[in-house]
Amino acid sequence: ALPGGFGTLDELLEQLTWSQLGLHAKPVGLLDVEGYWRPLIALARHATNEGFVRAVDVAAIAVAGDADALLDALDRLAGTARPRAKWTTPDP
Repeated sequence: ALPGGFGTLDELLEQLTWSQLGLHAKPVGLLDVEGYWRPLIALARHATNEGFVRAVDVAAIAVAGDADALLDALDRLAGTARPRAKWTTPDP
């Protein structure tokens, strides 16, 4: 996802949700132009710390500041298996 507004956030969060539910196993990529996505990543980590999002699901989000690095990160994540647990628990 490129930096954008509510429509971009809607589509992005839908794909993250589908990934979390196991409807697809593709990584999601954020092109972090000038740190645009940092607050969203911080929110995702906060949700993980509170036990609402699994760390493995946050780790499936590729984030990079330039397109080449993002494509490389997406490539690395594409083959990563993520076990599907019904519920999450906070990390110790």
